[in-house]
Amino acid sequence: MYDGDKITIEEEESMKLNTLFFHIHYCNGRNVNDETTFPLKISRTIAHHELILITGGKGKITIGEKKYPLKEGMLFYICPDIPHSFRSDKENRMCFRSVHFSFAEVTVGNGHWKIKNDEDRLQLSTGRDVKDDYLIQDLFNKLVESWFSKPPGYEFITKTLLQQLLIAIIQNNRKHHQNQATSLKIEKIITYMHQNIEKKLTLTELSKMVELSATYLSRTFKETTGYSVIAFFNKVKIDKAKELMSEGNKKVKEVAEVLGFTDEFYFSRVFKKNEGISPTDFYSKNVHDV
Repeated sequence: MYDGDKITIEEEESMKLNTLFFHIHYCNGRNVNDETTFPLKISRTIAHHELILITGGKGKITIGEKKYPLKEGMLFYICPDIPHSFRSDKENRMCFRSVHFSFAEVTVGNGHWKIKNDEDRLQLSTGRDVKDDYLIQDLFNKLVESWFSKPPGYEFITKTLLQQLLIAIIQNNRKHHQNQATSLKIEKIITYMHQNIEKKLTLTELSKMVELSATYLSRTFKETTGYSVIAFFNKVKIDKAKELMSEGNKKVKEVAEVLGFTDEFYFSRVFKKNEGISPTDFYSKNVHDV
């Protein structure tokens, strides 16, 4: 990542990817042997978002007031209304994959939907090198190929691939901020949560288990998952609760007991906070199809 273009994980955390709804305007691309040529120089300002992966060639790109080299493996994010220009090398023309998109934040609570347009940029680096990240390159290729081939359901397929691509980019960014040892400890905690879903776990207990201070664990866990330790554990419990209720063999009170909730009313509050409806309503709608 280039100096001066780094973002903090706290900024990254604000990107609530699971609440974003995407619309893809179009995709584009150029391979080495393509007969179709693009202008050597392009200057423009667009009204939507764009991701560009450089797959070959040489040149320069200016985004706002920052300049970057165009070389294989560079990933660029351009947000709306930012002037930018490309200058491709004449003898070694730029090859790339690109996707142009817009998004809105869609949330639901207490049975009401709320939609917020994409007023802000995504918390992604403007330019970074992802040459060694096979997953990003593979997802980008699949996204553009699906757009051009247009198989049945391609609009849904490409939106799904775009979300997977963004997740891969975020994970790549986290690798630059977080050492592997800490990542393994967080994975250990998550596994432990699933294996002890019926228990009441505390931050102190978990921090001792992985030999990290409670403060440090709390911060890094949220940076990695987007949730606090306890909120994540509650989410694991609620996901399991939905699974158990959907099977139709257990009622709400029994499910609460299986998951370690001694207070059925507290279980209901946690469930509604996560799902937007009470467990009783969920049970009725999903089990008895009311």
